[in-house]
Amino acid sequence: MTVRPAWLLPLGQTREDTRLAPIGTWSPDGEIRTRDGVIPGGKPFAATGAGAMALQIGVGRAVVQGTTAQGAYPVAVDAPETVTFADGAAQFARIDSVILHVYDGLFDESENALARIEIVQGEASATPTAPTLPACSLRLWDVTVPAGASAGVGGIDWKSALADRRRYTAAVGGIIPQGWGLSFDGAYEGQYRDADGTLERWDATDGEWVTYRPPERAAETVSGGIVTATGWTLTSFSGRRRNGVAQVLGYWTRTGANLPSTPNIADTLVATLPDGWRPVVLVEAVASNGYGFGAVAIGADGKMTLRSWAGGGPSLNTSALEKDTNLRISATFVQ
Repeated sequence: MTVRPAWLLPLGQTREDTRLAPIGTWSPDGEIRTRDGVIPGGKPFAATGAGAMALQIGVGRAVVQGTTAQGAYPVAVDAPETVTFADGAAQFARIDSVILHVYDGLFDESENALARIEIVQGEASATPTAPTLPACSLRLWDVTVPAGASAGVGGIDWKSALADRRRYTAAVGGIIPQGWGLSFDGAYEGQYRDADGTLERWDATDGEWVTYRPPERAAETVSGGIVTATGWTLTSFSGRRRNGVAQVLGYWTRTGANLPSTPNIADTLVATLPDGWRPVVLVEAVASNGYGFGAVAIGADGKMTLRSWAGGGPSLNTSALEKDTNLRISATFVQ
């Protein structure tokens, strides 16, 4: 079960102990330490039941941090590995961990330069916990081994026994995906992480993750481009938008015939908004002439249609809008 390290030496170190600039710098975990973890892409180190007590670990890449003096080891598992669990204890369940373990004879007693997929066996207990890992290793999966489990009695139920403990890392400046162990402090101002689908940014001043907000865009304005319908004369029009929220305000004089409000005003086109200043879906705008008020429907095509009214005009008769009187329309909508 020997796995080939991508390099037999840690990043930034040679056998002669000469410091080198590594090719591909991973997200830091301090001034000279690396946040170790699985490198995303496909389904790295996927776990699949391979027998009653056997588990297959798929291919993948990872970075494993040793001591500060060691540096970080890029590791590649280029063929699936199968590990076999010991039988369950007689009385209590235990939790075993499947890990990626790097050996380096310069820093340990192995006299090797290799990496392995291994099992670290936990202690059987009424309340079992995951075992402590050896140095220079990365936890991939926790497996609950029930009391009395063995190949002869059905083994381990992989659907319920597996707990994903893969945490992820990314190149410096990259966004670290969601995974086990996501709750970590950022290493530098402006670091990003994907927190269960929410993009968060590290605020080093306050020492906390904050939901990312895009920079505010400068406000845009418009005063032309609107097309006025027959029966109206445009007095003034203006629009302003910022960060996707638009406000428009227009004044028109009724030059056509009086518009009666009983039993209800007929749908009457007033104007068409310019391209780029139209709502995505139908919205209702507010209209007023100083005596009564109504609603104007504004569609995605920009057409502003007066279609309801309450009140009259300056002569206080039944007309909603009399000739030579003014109409004000205002709307706020998200684009």
